[in-house]
Amino acid sequence: MKNKTFSVFIALVAVVVFFLGIWQIGKTLNPSLDLDETALLRFVFVGLGLLIAFLIYLATSKHKMWEVGTREVVYMAIGAALYAIFSYMFNGTVFVVPSVSQVALRPAIAIPMFFGYAFGPVVGLFSGAVGNMFGDALTGFGLSPQWSVGNGLVGFIAGLSWLFAEKKKGIDTVLIISAFLTAVATVFYFMNPTQANTLFYDVDNGIFGDAPITLIAGISVVIGFVLVLLVRILSGKNIEVASAVTWSMLGNLLGIGFAAISDIWINGYPPAIAIVGEFIPAAGPNLIFAAILVPILVGAFAATRRQTGR
Repeated sequence: MKNKTFSVFIALVAVVVFFLGIWQIGKTLNPSLDLDETALLRFVFVGLGLLIAFLIYLATSKHKMWEVGTREVVYMAIGAALYAIFSYMFNGTVFVVPSVSQVALRPAIAIPMFFGYAFGPVVGLFSGAVGNMFGDALTGFGLSPQWSVGNGLVGFIAGLSWLFAEKKKGIDTVLIISAFLTAVATVFYFMNPTQANTLFYDVDNGIFGDAPITLIAGISVVIGFVLVLLVRILSGKNIEVASAVTWSMLGNLLGIGFAAISDIWINGYPPAIAIVGEFIPAAGPNLIFAAILVPILVGAFAATRRQTGR
């Protein structure tokens, strides 16, 4: 028990160490990677996100999903590297991907979702958090540690699916919670339909957040939820795919929600900007990719395990 707790604690500390290292090294190579006077507050929210993860661990520490050994460390490194590289490739400047009504496309988000579900919440947390921080550094736009830990929470929560011995019960619970969160976000949009998308990047003009959010962008979380629900229905008896997709959806809603809401204090945003201008443009497309890509990754992983007998 003590060794397990120590291993989980060290993994969380390693996230902070990597964050600090990327910040300090990055700013010497690119001044835009330096943090402003909000640096301390950003790391306060990083600490809060990691504290939430550690408290969840303490409440469920007897479960075998919390084992962190050499195998898990290798998966952490692989997941973080893959997420960083693909985040960089799809940042809108390396491969210019046309977005739908100012909604940013981030297919790489499927990586921490899958790694969390397949290898445990600690692996998912590290892959999402460190991978996103590295990806931001490679992109060069700037660092947002609180958003990186939010991405880590996406993978972390996806890995919590293993808490439920009866996975169908877990899926049903997650769908109810996700439906409520989707409804709240959508109500915010219809109350603030002209809010600009602060995450939209205009490649030609090199600016962020200049385009008013549109109807498709505003209901993108609903679209993503419906797609996940369809995957749940169509997956039938394949409970692994259904579980992976639904828990990835909840991880996305809570993890990205955590990051967006933190900007109410960090950047002084009113709730409308945090929810409509940040959360919806990020979470909506992420849900769509969860519905499309996570089943593919889970299916490929299951096939590999059958072939290798593991």
